[in-house]
Amino acid sequence: MSDLSAVQTVLLLCIVLLTLFLPFMWKKVEENLEAFLFVMGLGAATISHAWSAHLVKDALLEPLPITATVAGVGILFYFTRKWVKKGLDFLQNTLGRGGMFFAIVFILGMASSLTTAIVAALILSEVMTQLSFERKSEIRLAILACFAIGLGAALTPIGEPLSTILVSKLKEPPHNADFFYVLRMMGLWIIPGVIACSGLAAWQAGSAKLDTDSLEETEAEGPKDILVRAGKVYLFVMALTFLGKGLTPMAEKYLLTLPSSVLYWVNSISAILDNATLVAAEVSPQMTDVQIKYIVLGLVLSGGMLIPGNIPNIISASKLNIKAKEWARFGAPFGAVLMLIYFILLLIFVR
Repeated sequence: MSDLSAVQTVLLLCIVLLTLFLPFMWKKVEENLEAFLFVMGLGAATISHAWSAHLVKDALLEPLPITATVAGVGILFYFTRKWVKKGLDFLQNTLGRGGMFFAIVFILGMASSLTTAIVAALILSEVMTQLSFERKSEIRLAILACFAIGLGAALTPIGEPLSTILVSKLKEPPHNADFFYVLRMMGLWIIPGVIACSGLAAWQAGSAKLDTDSLEETEAEGPKDILVRAGKVYLFVMALTFLGKGLTPMAEKYLLTLPSSVLYWVNSISAILDNATLVAAEVSPQMTDVQIKYIVLGLVLSGGMLIPGNIPNIISASKLNIKAKEWARFGAPFGAVLMLIYFILLLIFVR
Protein backbone atom coordinates (compact mmCIF):
# COMPACT_ATOMS: atom_id res chain seq x y z
CA MET A 1 0.00 0.00 0.00
CA SER A 2 2.90 2.42 0.66
CA ASP A 3 4.56 2.06 -2.81
CA LEU A 4 2.94 5.20 -4.20
CA SER A 5 4.03 6.66 -7.51
CA ALA A 6 5.08 10.30 -7.76
CA VAL A 7 1.82 11.13 -9.55
CA GLN A 8 -0.28 9.50 -6.83
CA THR A 9 1.66 11.35 -4.16
CA VAL A 10 1.11 14.72 -5.87
CA LEU A 11 -2.60 14.02 -6.33
CA LEU A 12 -3.02 12.96 -2.69
CA LEU A 13 -1.19 16.08 -1.58
CA CYS A 14 -3.64 18.10 -3.68
CA ILE A 15 -6.50 16.35 -1.86
CA VAL A 16 -4.97 17.37 1.49
CA LEU A 17 -4.54 20.98 0.41
CA LEU A 18 -8.04 21.21 -1.02
CA THR A 19 -9.49 19.74 2.17
CA LEU A 20 -7.55 22.23 4.27
CA PHE A 21 -8.21 25.42 2.34
CA LEU A 22 -11.23 25.16 0.03
CA PRO A 23 -13.86 25.36 2.84
CA PHE A 24 -12.44 28.79 3.74
CA MET A 25 -12.21 30.03 0.17
CA TRP A 26 -15.58 28.97 -1.26
CA LYS A 27 -18.80 29.55 0.64
CA LYS A 28 -20.68 26.74 -1.10
CA VAL A 29 -18.07 24.26 0.12
CA GLU A 30 -18.29 25.64 3.65
CA GLU A 31 -22.08 25.30 3.62
CA ASN A 32 -21.91 21.72 2.29
CA LEU A 33 -18.85 20.48 4.17
CA GLU A 34 -20.11 16.90 4.57
CA ALA A 35 -20.67 16.45 0.84
CA PHE A 36 -17.33 18.10 0.03
CA LEU A 37 -15.40 15.80 2.39
CA PHE A 38 -17.27 12.83 0.94
CA VAL A 39 -16.05 13.75 -2.55
CA MET A 40 -12.50 14.27 -1.25
CA GLY A 41 -12.66 10.87 0.45
CA LEU A 42 -13.80 9.16 -2.73
CA GLY A 43 -11.01 10.88 -4.62
CA ALA A 44 -8.33 9.87 -2.10
CA ALA A 45 -9.46 6.24 -2.03
CA THR A 46 -9.48 6.12 -5.85
CA ILE A 47 -6.05 7.72 -6.26
CA SER A 48 -4.40 5.32 -3.78
CA HIS A 49 -6.25 2.26 -5.17
CA ALA A 50 -7.70 1.62 -1.72
CA TRP A 51 -11.09 0.39 -2.86
CA SER A 52 -12.18 -2.98 -1.50
CA ALA A 53 -15.30 -4.66 -0.18
CA HIS A 54 -13.83 -4.29 3.32
CA LEU A 55 -13.47 -0.51 2.92
CA VAL A 56 -17.04 -0.12 1.68
CA LYS A 57 -18.30 -2.24 4.58
CA ASP A 58 -16.33 -0.16 7.10
CA ALA A 59 -17.55 3.09 5.57
CA LEU A 60 -21.17 1.94 5.78
CA LEU A 61 -21.00 0.40 9.27
CA GLU A 62 -18.53 2.53 11.24
CA PRO A 63 -20.74 5.65 11.32
CA LEU A 64 -23.74 3.71 12.64
CA PRO A 65 -22.92 3.74 16.40
CA ILE A 66 -22.12 7.45 16.31
CA THR A 67 -25.22 8.24 14.26
CA ALA A 68 -27.47 6.19 16.55
CA THR A 69 -26.02 7.92 19.61
CA VAL A 70 -26.52 11.36 18.07
CA ALA A 71 -30.14 10.57 17.20
CA GLY A 72 -30.93 8.80 20.49
CA VAL A 73 -29.42 11.40 22.80
CA GLY A 74 -30.94 14.16 20.65
CA ILE A 75 -34.42 12.70 21.12
CA LEU A 76 -33.74 12.32 24.86
CA PHE A 77 -32.81 15.99 25.16
CA TYR A 78 -35.88 16.91 23.13
CA PHE A 79 -38.06 15.56 25.93
CA THR A 80 -35.88 16.78 28.83
CA ARG A 81 -34.88 20.24 27.60
CA LYS A 82 -36.71 22.14 30.35
CA TRP A 83 -34.91 20.12 33.02
CA VAL A 84 -31.55 20.89 31.41
CA LYS A 85 -32.42 24.57 31.53
CA LYS A 86 -33.35 24.37 35.20
CA GLY A 87 -30.11 22.56 35.99
CA LEU A 88 -28.04 25.23 34.21
CA ASP A 89 -29.87 28.00 36.03
CA PHE A 90 -29.13 26.28 39.35
CA LEU A 91 -25.44 25.91 38.51
CA GLN A 92 -25.14 29.52 37.41
CA ASN A 93 -26.85 30.79 40.55
CA THR A 94 -24.63 28.59 42.70
CA LEU A 95 -21.23 28.88 41.02
CA GLY A 96 -21.56 32.01 38.93
CA ARG A 97 -21.24 32.07 35.16
CA GLY A 98 -17.49 31.45 35.09
CA GLY A 99 -17.59 28.76 37.76
CA MET A 100 -20.42 27.00 35.96
CA PHE A 101 -18.44 26.82 32.72
CA PHE A 102 -15.27 25.67 34.42
CA ALA A 103 -17.23 22.83 36.03
CA ILE A 104 -19.07 21.89 32.82
CA VAL A 105 -15.98 21.86 30.58
CA PHE A 106 -13.79 20.07 33.12
CA ILE A 107 -16.40 17.41 33.91
CA LEU A 108 -17.20 16.81 30.22
CA GLY A 109 -13.50 16.64 29.39
CA MET A 110 -12.68 14.11 32.09
CA ALA A 111 -15.93 12.14 31.83
CA SER A 112 -15.48 11.71 28.06
CA SER A 113 -12.88 9.03 28.80
CA LEU A 114 -15.65 6.90 30.29
CA THR A 115 -18.83 8.10 28.56
CA THR A 116 -17.18 8.53 25.10
CA ALA A 117 -16.42 11.80 23.35
CA ILE A 118 -19.71 11.47 21.47
CA VAL A 119 -21.92 11.66 24.55
CA ALA A 120 -19.82 14.47 26.04
CA ALA A 121 -20.14 16.48 22.81
CA LEU A 122 -23.90 15.96 22.69
CA ILE A 123 -24.26 17.19 26.27
CA LEU A 124 -22.08 20.19 25.43
CA SER A 125 -24.20 21.00 22.38
CA GLU A 126 -27.39 20.88 24.42
CA VAL A 127 -25.87 23.13 27.07
CA MET A 128 -24.81 25.66 24.42
CA THR A 129 -28.30 25.85 22.91
CA GLN A 130 -29.62 27.03 26.28
CA LEU A 131 -27.38 30.12 26.37
CA SER A 132 -27.91 33.66 25.19
CA PHE A 133 -24.38 35.08 25.03
CA GLU A 134 -22.95 36.86 22.02
CA ARG A 135 -22.27 34.41 19.21
CA LYS A 136 -18.50 35.01 19.13
CA SER A 137 -18.16 34.07 22.80
CA GLU A 138 -20.36 31.01 22.47
CA ILE A 139 -18.35 29.71 19.51
CA ARG A 140 -15.15 30.11 21.53
CA LEU A 141 -16.72 28.34 24.50
CA ALA A 142 -17.80 25.43 22.29
CA ILE A 143 -14.32 25.14 20.75
CA LEU A 144 -12.55 25.25 24.13
CA ALA A 145 -14.88 22.55 25.41
CA CYS A 146 -14.22 20.40 22.33
CA PHE A 147 -10.47 20.72 22.91
CA ALA A 148 -11.03 19.54 26.50
CA ILE A 149 -13.22 16.64 25.37
CA GLY A 150 -10.73 15.61 22.69
CA LEU A 151 -7.92 15.58 25.25
CA GLY A 152 -9.83 13.81 28.00
CA ALA A 153 -11.30 11.17 25.70
CA ALA A 154 -7.80 9.97 24.83
CA LEU A 155 -7.16 8.78 28.39
CA THR A 156 -8.92 5.42 27.96
CA PRO A 157 -9.91 3.08 25.11
CA ILE A 158 -13.57 3.86 25.85
CA GLY A 159 -13.21 7.56 25.09
CA GLU A 160 -12.19 7.46 21.44
CA PRO A 161 -10.76 5.11 18.78
CA LEU A 162 -7.26 6.65 18.99
CA SER A 163 -6.65 5.07 22.39
CA THR A 164 -8.39 1.85 21.41
CA ILE A 165 -6.01 1.35 18.48
CA LEU A 166 -2.98 2.52 20.49
CA VAL A 167 -3.60 0.01 23.28
CA SER A 168 -4.30 -2.76 20.79
CA LYS A 169 -1.03 -2.15 18.94
CA LEU A 170 1.06 -1.94 22.13
CA LYS A 171 -0.52 -4.70 24.24
CA GLU A 172 2.49 -6.99 23.81
CA PRO A 173 5.96 -6.48 25.40
CA PRO A 174 7.77 -4.18 25.87
CA HIS A 175 4.84 -1.81 26.46
CA ASN A 176 2.25 -4.27 27.81
CA ALA A 177 -0.47 -1.69 27.27
CA ASP A 178 -3.69 -2.17 29.19
CA PHE A 179 -6.84 -0.13 29.84
CA PHE A 180 -4.96 2.46 31.91
CA TYR A 181 -1.86 2.68 29.68
CA VAL A 182 -2.56 6.16 28.26
CA LEU A 183 -3.70 7.48 31.65
CA ARG A 184 -0.49 6.30 33.31
CA MET A 185 1.83 7.50 30.57
CA MET A 186 0.17 10.78 29.61
CA GLY A 187 -2.27 11.69 32.36
CA LEU A 188 0.12 14.33 33.75
CA TRP A 189 0.26 15.88 30.28
CA ILE A 190 -3.39 15.60 29.26
CA ILE A 191 -5.22 16.50 32.48
CA PRO A 192 -3.50 19.93 32.83
CA GLY A 193 -4.62 20.62 29.26
CA VAL A 194 -8.22 19.87 30.23
CA ILE A 195 -7.86 22.17 33.25
CA ALA A 196 -6.38 24.94 31.08
CA CYS A 197 -9.24 24.73 28.57
CA SER A 198 -11.73 24.78 31.46
CA GLY A 199 -10.09 27.86 32.96
CA LEU A 200 -10.10 29.69 29.63
CA ALA A 201 -13.76 28.76 29.14
CA ALA A 202 -14.56 30.16 32.60
CA TRP A 203 -12.75 33.40 31.73
CA GLN A 204 -14.52 33.64 28.34
CA ALA A 205 -17.92 33.00 29.91
CA GLY A 206 -17.30 35.52 32.67
CA SER A 207 -16.51 38.28 30.17
CA ALA A 208 -19.16 37.37 27.58
CA LYS A 209 -22.00 39.77 26.84
CA LEU A 210 -25.62 38.77 26.54
CA ASP A 211 -26.86 38.87 22.96
CA THR A 212 -29.78 37.51 20.97
CA ASP A 213 -27.46 36.74 18.01
CA SER A 214 -26.17 33.58 19.62
CA LEU A 215 -26.15 29.85 19.12
CA GLU A 216 -29.46 29.56 20.95
CA GLU A 217 -32.13 28.01 18.77
CA THR A 218 -34.99 30.30 17.79
CA GLU A 219 -37.42 27.43 18.16
CA ALA A 220 -37.18 24.01 19.70
CA GLU A 221 -35.51 21.42 17.51
CA GLY A 222 -37.98 18.74 16.46
CA PRO A 223 -37.45 15.00 15.85
CA LYS A 224 -37.15 15.59 12.09
CA ASP A 225 -34.33 18.11 12.65
CA ILE A 226 -32.57 15.67 14.97
CA LEU A 227 -32.70 12.88 12.38
CA VAL A 228 -31.47 15.18 9.62
CA ARG A 229 -28.51 16.19 11.78
CA ALA A 230 -27.78 12.54 12.54
CA GLY A 231 -27.77 11.85 8.80
CA LYS A 232 -25.24 14.62 8.24
CA VAL A 233 -23.01 13.17 10.96
CA TYR A 234 -23.28 9.75 9.27
CA LEU A 235 -22.11 11.23 5.95
CA PHE A 236 -19.33 13.15 7.72
CA VAL A 237 -17.93 10.04 9.42
CA MET A 238 -18.24 7.99 6.23
CA ALA A 239 -16.33 10.70 4.35
CA LEU A 240 -13.53 10.66 6.94
CA THR A 241 -13.34 6.85 6.68
CA PHE A 242 -12.72 7.08 2.92
CA LEU A 243 -10.34 10.02 3.35
CA GLY A 244 -8.36 8.27 6.07
CA LYS A 245 -7.99 5.06 4.10
CA GLY A 246 -7.04 6.92 0.95
CA LEU A 247 -4.33 8.99 2.65
CA THR A 248 -2.88 6.15 4.76
CA PRO A 249 -0.40 5.00 2.06
CA MET A 250 1.09 8.49 1.93
CA ALA A 251 1.39 8.56 5.72
CA GLU A 252 3.05 5.14 5.72
CA LYS A 253 5.56 6.14 3.05
CA TYR A 254 6.61 9.57 4.25
CA LEU A 255 5.83 9.88 7.97
CA LEU A 256 7.25 6.74 9.56
CA THR A 257 10.89 7.71 9.06
CA LEU A 258 10.56 11.18 10.58
CA PRO A 259 12.00 12.03 14.03
CA SER A 260 9.33 12.15 16.75
CA SER A 261 9.80 15.91 17.28
CA VAL A 262 9.13 16.52 13.57
CA LEU A 263 6.26 14.04 13.50
CA TYR A 264 4.66 15.97 16.37
CA TRP A 265 4.17 18.96 14.07
CA VAL A 266 3.39 16.94 10.95
CA ASN A 267 0.59 15.31 12.92
CA SER A 268 -1.24 18.62 12.91
CA ILE A 269 -2.76 17.05 9.78
CA SER A 270 -5.07 15.51 12.39
CA ALA A 271 -7.00 18.78 12.06
CA ILE A 272 -8.58 17.28 8.92
CA LEU A 273 -7.78 13.57 9.20
CA ASP A 274 -9.03 11.02 11.70
CA ASN A 275 -6.32 10.69 14.36
CA ALA A 276 -7.07 6.98 14.80
CA THR A 277 -6.00 6.44 11.20
CA LEU A 278 -2.69 8.19 11.85
CA VAL A 279 -2.09 6.20 15.04
CA ALA A 280 -2.71 2.98 13.14
CA ALA A 281 -0.21 4.05 10.47
CA GLU A 282 2.50 5.54 12.70
CA VAL A 283 2.72 3.64 15.99
CA SER A 284 4.63 0.38 16.31
CA PRO A 285 5.70 -1.71 19.35
CA GLN A 286 9.35 -0.94 18.58
CA MET A 287 8.84 2.73 19.48
CA THR A 288 9.87 4.16 22.84
CA ASP A 289 7.47 5.82 25.26
CA VAL A 290 9.05 9.17 24.36
CA GLN A 291 8.24 8.73 20.67
CA ILE A 292 4.68 7.65 21.48
CA LYS A 293 4.15 10.73 23.68
CA TYR A 294 5.20 13.06 20.87
CA ILE A 295 2.92 11.30 18.39
CA VAL A 296 -0.19 11.06 20.56
CA LEU A 297 0.05 14.57 21.99
CA GLY A 298 0.55 16.02 18.52
CA LEU A 299 -2.60 14.26 17.35
CA VAL A 300 -4.93 15.07 20.26
CA LEU A 301 -3.82 18.71 20.54
CA SER A 302 -4.32 19.47 16.85
CA GLY A 303 -7.64 17.63 16.66
CA GLY A 304 -9.60 20.64 17.87
CA MET A 305 -8.20 23.09 15.33
CA LEU A 306 -10.71 22.47 12.52
CA ILE A 307 -14.17 20.91 12.35
CA PRO A 308 -13.11 17.58 10.75
CA GLY A 309 -10.43 17.07 13.42
CA ASN A 310 -12.50 14.95 15.77
CA ILE A 311 -16.01 13.74 16.51
CA PRO A 312 -16.82 16.35 19.20
CA ASN A 313 -16.08 19.11 16.68
CA ILE A 314 -18.29 17.51 14.04
CA ILE A 315 -21.21 17.00 16.42
CA SER A 316 -20.97 20.46 18.00
CA ALA A 317 -20.56 22.31 14.70
CA SER A 318 -23.50 20.44 13.19
CA LYS A 319 -25.77 21.00 16.19
CA LEU A 320 -24.78 24.63 16.73
CA ASN A 321 -24.46 25.59 13.05
CA ILE A 322 -20.86 26.74 13.38
CA LYS A 323 -19.23 27.32 10.00
CA ALA A 324 -15.72 26.21 9.03
CA LYS A 325 -14.36 29.79 9.00
CA GLU A 326 -15.88 30.57 12.38
CA TRP A 327 -14.30 27.48 13.90
CA ALA A 328 -10.87 28.02 12.31
CA ARG A 329 -10.75 31.70 13.27
CA PHE A 330 -10.33 30.71 16.92
CA GLY A 331 -9.60 26.99 16.88
CA ALA A 332 -6.56 27.07 14.55
CA PRO A 333 -4.52 29.74 16.38
CA PHE A 334 -5.49 28.41 19.81
CA GLY A 335 -4.48 24.90 18.80
CA ALA A 336 -1.20 26.17 17.37
CA VAL A 337 -0.34 28.00 20.60
CA LEU A 338 -1.30 24.95 22.65
CA MET A 339 0.91 22.73 20.49
CA LEU A 340 3.84 25.16 20.82
CA ILE A 341 3.54 25.25 24.63
CA TYR A 342 3.41 21.46 24.84
CA PHE A 343 6.31 21.12 22.41
CA ILE A 344 8.54 23.33 24.56
CA LEU A 345 7.55 21.36 27.67
CA LEU A 346 8.28 18.07 25.89
CA LEU A 347 11.73 19.28 24.89
CA ILE A 348 12.46 20.32 28.48
CA PHE A 349 11.03 17.40 30.45
CA VAL A 350 10.93 14.37 28.15
CA ARG A 351 14.13 12.55 27.29
